[in-house]
Amino acid sequence: MNYEEYSSYDALGLAELVRTKKISQSELLEIALNLTDILDPGLNAIPIKHYELAREKAKLSTQDGIFNGVPFLLKDLNNYWENTVTSGGSRVLENIKADHTSELVKRTLNAGLNIFGKTNSPELGLTVTTEPKLYGPTRNPWNLDYSSGGSSGGASSAVAAGIVPMAQASDGGGSIRIPASCCGLFGLKPTRARTPLGPVSLEGWGGQSIFHCVSVSVRDSAALLDVTCGPEKGAPYRSAHQESSFLEQINKEPSSLKIGFLDQSEIEIHEDVKDSMNSTIKLCEELGHSVENTSLTFSSDEITFAIVTIISANVAYAVDSQSNQTNREISNDFFEKVTLQMSENGKKFSATDYIKAIKINHRLGQELERMFDQYDLLLSPVLSMPPVKIGYIDMNSSDMSTYIERLSKYSPFTGIFNQSGQPSMSVPLFRSTNNLPIGSMFSASYGNENLLFSLAGQLEKAKPWKSHLSLIRKNLLETIQNLDN
Repeated sequence: MNYEEYSSYDALGLAELVRTKKISQSELLEIALNLTDILDPGLNAIPIKHYELAREKAKLSTQDGIFNGVPFLLKDLNNYWENTVTSGGSRVLENIKADHTSELVKRTLNAGLNIFGKTNSPELGLTVTTEPKLYGPTRNPWNLDYSSGGSSGGASSAVAAGIVPMAQASDGGGSIRIPASCCGLFGLKPTRARTPLGPVSLEGWGGQSIFHCVSVSVRDSAALLDVTCGPEKGAPYRSAHQESSFLEQINKEPSSLKIGFLDQSEIEIHEDVKDSMNSTIKLCEELGHSVENTSLTFSSDEITFAIVTIISANVAYAVDSQSNQTNREISNDFFEKVTLQMSENGKKFSATDYIKAIKINHRLGQELERMFDQYDLLLSPVLSMPPVKIGYIDMNSSDMSTYIERLSKYSPFTGIFNQSGQPSMSVPLFRSTNNLPIGSMFSASYGNENLLFSLAGQLEKAKPWKSHLSLIRKNLLETIQNLDN
């Protein structure tokens, strides 16, 4: 099986090849490892490799779960596999091995996925590009001068390049949807608490963060959520009950939907993004849905206060605890400058500030639920502009004001659905004038991933995106081979 044939399958498609004995698990894995060796030097998507662990698993050759030997990658952040390193993209945790396996990793392995490495993440998953000081920048397979997004940028780069058909990702402020948008993939952030985070931490960033994946196909995302969702022992709260399989939803045509297009008049939007949104609205209307303008009547100052307070306080805790764990000092030798500044800011907030922030998030969720009484879904861009170049957002910069300005202008849309806990997805429907992906973001009421999967399945049929990925993969291979020469 060559690169083009291998990368034409999604994860369920590869699993079926193994199940019908058209290829073995070991043969499938070696293709992924060979592609990693060829492509990753140019992408820098997979800094931590577990080749021999994966080879041992593949040799077992059992009929193993729905994904049955499909090669897979974990994100190098807050998710642990015993006796392997999870660094969180930070020098303070470099070469520190986990003493346990996270519940989500156990469910991933039980689903038959064969983990052969971990993907690059910015330090502590704190930003929307992936350029940690520890491992260096991850590049976008569509154009190596551009960012693959963040914080799941290593995952999106590896999937868009065709090394794997899906990879683990997490989202605390847009970190599934942003890299999916940047790399032309499907990325769904589930409802709060839909997937487990423990046992070390049973929630992330006050409930704002959650794990799932970026994928080539909608059905892979749905199937993975089916086998990883559900509460773990000791979970402080549970997500909405799911009656039926998520995978079943993608072939259910949604009825005529009423979609609210969120007003962006106060935000500077790139013309390519505006064109993409207009095309998305037109496509939805052609499919029988109605779209009308609407706006969120909630204080933007309160939203900003809440997300800054919660994340900064959590960063302060993480920096202190990781320094204590490793006996490594809190300095720029082990932490990036933006991380250190956020940690200092986090220590300035009071306990009452934190409670106020949590209550703002709860009120935001209530306001959005009232909007979902009126609309089936809400639509907005994922980002205000197409993918930015490597170096545009620098976490090791001393210029904090420029960093904040660029970050806030680039990504003003995704975070509110982390704060509210409602599900939200990026769908790769259109591209910029210089052929970089632009994601369209649809968000639903609490617990309503079913509707998102249903619409995503319809959009995937109406506007298939796999053919565009096939073209960029050919160009990528040629570009990297030329770099080697």
